[in-house]
Amino acid sequence: MKRTGIIKLDEIDLAILREVQEDSRISNNELARRINLSQPATHARLKRLKESGVIRRFSAHLDHEKLGYELTCFFHTRLQGHLEKDVARFEEQVMAFPEVLECHYLTGEFDHLIKGVFKSRKDLEDFLRNRLSAIPGVSQIITSLVLSEIKTGTPLPLPE
Repeated sequence: MKRTGIIKLDEIDLAILREVQEDSRISNNELARRINLSQPATHARLKRLKESGVIRRFSAHLDHEKLGYELTCFFHTRLQGHLEKDVARFEEQVMAFPEVLECHYLTGEFDHLIKGVFKSRKDLEDFLRNRLSAIPGVSQIITSLVLSEIKTGTPLPLPE
């Protein structure tokens, strides 16, 4: 396996990835049983997939509404300047906001697409007025409120 670029994966690696995408808390013993490989070999492959960066991290998917985050929003932002320092300053500040779940640098009409969650309209307003629009260089923000989530947090489509 290479450390950069596309990683070559065999059928066993793909089987491991399918299983851990479905249940990241699966035990090594159960994983080995499901993919029909010894426990030491399974552990070694899983370790290699983590070290190579194919597996970034293991996490739990939380239900944000059950935790009081009733609003999910997307923000298209445009910056005044596009020098590396301007973009980096914006991204650094956005990454520090705990409400921000995702931030993507884009081509096209807008520079970034941000996904955030909020407990109330007041929290959303505070975020827009006092935090996102206060970042130096932000020239435009278009906000969209999510009415319902159709598909989210889905596994990558790995070859069979």
